[in-house]
Amino acid sequence: QVQLAESGGGLVQPGGSLRLSCAASGSIFRVSGMGWFRQAPGKQRELVAYIISGGSTIYADSVKGRFTISRDNARNTVYLQMNSLSPEDTGVYYCNAVLQSVDYWGEGTLVTVSS
Repeated sequence: QVQLAESGGGLVQPGGSLRLSCAASGSIFRVSGMGWFRQAPGKQRELVAYIISGGSTIYADSVKGRFTISRDNARNTVYLQMNSLSPEDTGVYYCNAVLQSVDYWGEGTLVTVSS
């Protein structure tokens, strides 16, 4: 079992930055990967960024060069630094972890990019 808690969402103007955090607890030493998905209003949930246990990262094309995923193993936390935000980045951001092929999800944190 893995428990995930996101934080850091909010309202930001276009061009601004936010940093999301996902604190993990439970059987985290057996997690094979963690990352972020988002769901915009009326759209399906999509991958934003992911980091696997070996340290490799994956990014959606739409966020490459703007977002950076990182992790702090000592704090069992994964971060998503989001720069140059645009209204298209608006949505609920969910933290995800995979443990023995089972997906675990946080409750989500809302990011709104608007002037």
